[in-house]
Amino acid sequence: MIDLTTGYLGLKLRTPLVASSSPLCKDIANILRLEDAGASAIVLHSLFEEQITAESGVLDRYLTEGTDSFGEALSYFPEMTSYNLGPDPYLNHLRKAKESCDVPVIASLNGVSTGGWIRYAQLMEQAGADALELNVYYLPTDLEMTGEKIEEMYSDLISHVKASIRIPVAVKVGAFFTAFANTAKRLDESGADGLVIFNRFYQPDFDLNTLEVVPNLVLSDSSELRLRLHWAALLYNRIRPDIAITGGVHTAEDVVKSVMAGARVTMLTSALLRHGPEYLTKLEEDLGDWMEEHEYESIQQMRGSMSSQAVTEPAAFERANYMKVLSSYTLKDALR
Repeated sequence: MIDLTTGYLGLKLRTPLVASSSPLCKDIANILRLEDAGASAIVLHSLFEEQITAESGVLDRYLTEGTDSFGEALSYFPEMTSYNLGPDPYLNHLRKAKESCDVPVIASLNGVSTGGWIRYAQLMEQAGADALELNVYYLPTDLEMTGEKIEEMYSDLISHVKASIRIPVAVKVGAFFTAFANTAKRLDESGADGLVIFNRFYQPDFDLNTLEVVPNLVLSDSSELRLRLHWAALLYNRIRPDIAITGGVHTAEDVVKSVMAGARVTMLTSALLRHGPEYLTKLEEDLGDWMEEHEYESIQQMRGSMSSQAVTEPAAFERANYMKVLSSYTLKDALR
C-alpha cells in the first residue's frame, strides 16, 4: 500500500495535495467539492490588508504614498468585495468552512505591514483556523528603499504575528530577493513555521485603445515549476520551516519533482481553476500509480532525494549546473 501521508505546519495530511488560495475557496460548496475530491488541506482566499486598513480608516503608508500628487492612485485598487469578503464576513466564512469540512483550513492574510494584521490573525485563530498563511506581496518602487529594509519589513511582520497567536504561521513570498537563501534564513529566525515558494507576479498590460493599465491574469503551467524546484532543492534541510511549493504544479510528475526537491506539500490553484476541483482525484490516482511503477513506498521515502543536501558547496553545484545547461545547447539545436 502506497503511503501518501505527509506533514505540514504540524498538521498530518493524507496527501501532499493542498488546495491553495483562490476564488474557489470563497464558496462553501466548492470547499466541500475540494475536500471530496481529495484536497488534504484548504487555504482560504486572502483577506487583504487594504480591507483591514479601509475598515479602520487608517491606510498604510505604503498604500497612500504619493496619492497627494497622483489623485488617481487609489483607483488602481479594485473594489475588494468583487474578489473577496470584508473582514467580518471573512471570519464568518472561516467558521463555516471549519464547521463544514474535516480537513485542515488555513486562513490567509495578504499584505506587507503589521497594521491590523495582528488583530485579525488573532480573530482568525479564534474562528478556528488550523494555521495562518501570510501572503506577503510587495514590490518596492521607492528609489530610496533598500533590499535590507524590505527584508527587515518581512522579518518584523512575521515576528509580530508569531508573537500574537499560537497556531502555526507560514509565509508566502515572491522570488525577487537579491540573496533568497539568506532571506529564507531570516524568515526562519523570525519564527516562520512554513515557507511557501513562490507568489506569482501578476504583471499588468497596456490597452493601446484606451491607454489604460489593465489586469492580465494568465494561469500557470508546469514550466513555472522550475524556479520553485531550484530553491526547494537548495533550502531542503538547511532551514527549519516546512517548504511548500506553489505555482506550476499541474501533473503527478510535478508533485513528484516537488517532493523530491524537498517540499512537504504542493499547492494547486491554476490546475483547479482550469480543470475543476475533481481534478484532485485524478492527480492523486496518477501520483499513486507513478510511485508504484517506480517502486516508491511512501512520500517520506521520496522527499529530498533530488535536493542539494549531499553537495558540500551548493553554490558550486549551481555554477556547475549553469555551465552544463549552456554547453548542452548547440547550433544544431537552434537551427531545428
